Amino acid sequence: MKCPYCSSTDTKVVDSRINQTGDITRRRRECIRCEGRYTTYERVEEVMPLVIKKDGRREPYAREKILDGMKKATQKRAVPTQRLDELVTGIEKRLQSYGLKEIPAKTVGHMVMAELHKLDKVAYVRFASVYREFKDVEEFVAELQDADFKQANDDPSLMMFPFAANDSESGGDAGSGRS
Repeated sequence: MKCPYCSSTDTKVVDSRINQTGDITRRRRECIRCEGRYTTYERVEEVMPLVIKKDGRREPYAREKILDGMKKATQKRAVPTQRLDELVTGIEKRLQSYGLKEIPAKTVGHMVMAELHKLDKVAYVRFASVYREFKDVEEFVAELQDADFKQANDDPSLMMFPFAANDSESGGDAGSGRS
């Protein structure tokens, strides 16, 4: 670690502490050369999957985009920003738990809608109306009444990946007569 005062790389750790959530380590360091003290923070670099957009483009996952969308949906609602941060962190952990290098934007959008549905119904409706790009009220009502959509919102484990759906349907059920 380079000293911010004299740029020496000869430093020692004087104190080390982990934050409450256990994901950041705070280190108090001292420069051997100039005896200056400073604090550094370490966190594990989390690799997020690329997001596959509707048109097939791939772009890096952007936490800010999800957070901004949720903030707009909860605007003028009694939802603390800290709660939105927690929801986005939960979504990110689920995305990482899939172990995929790429994930459809549709899946991320469904996760956000499911979380907003549990958090605040008005925010959910706001987000869904923009995310789904409805042309008219009838289209919006029809989507909200769709049984598959409701089921996926009620049970996040039912989130489907279009490229994995065919594998799960054909795997192991060849003798069951289902098609």
